[in-house]
Amino acid sequence: MKNKTVSTIAQAGIIAALYVGLGFAVLNLASGVIQIRFAEVLTVMPVFTAAGIPGVTIGCFLFNLLSGAAVGDVIFGTLATLIGAVGTRLLRKKSPFLAVLPPILANTLIVPFVLRYAYGMEDAIWFMMLTVCAGEIIAAGILALLLRRLLEQNKRQLFPEGTN
Repeated sequence: MKNKTVSTIAQAGIIAALYVGLGFAVLNLASGVIQIRFAEVLTVMPVFTAAGIPGVTIGCFLFNLLSGAAVGDVIFGTLATLIGAVGTRLLRKKSPFLAVLPPILANTLIVPFVLRYAYGMEDAIWFMMLTVCAGEIIAAGILALLLRRLLEQNKRQLFPEGTN
């Protein structure tokens, strides 16, 4: 039991660090009305381990905080990631395509309001939903499905029995 707890904490920490690292590696594409946050590819991690939920949530929180995001973004952007991660975890056994939908939907519905009220962007909400959704489809959809396929091949080594 103790080893499983240590393993879960370590996995969550690694996922969070990867999220922050990916966020800063491509910072210029990770904010604004038209955004592709490549770190969102990690929203597929809850498929493999429950540690993916705190991992991507803490990673998003830290990235938003360290990148100077507005308080509303730190709070509600992180909440969108948490909702997406929980949804992914719940749908992990249904279908690869269904499992990537929660982060896409959560960010599409929440982030445009963050952009409007935390940053004062005046674009139409429907337009911001469209652009955020497009970025999420690329990162949390297409790229996440590719990452899932790669991780599936080595999941026993990367995520020992009992973490799924």
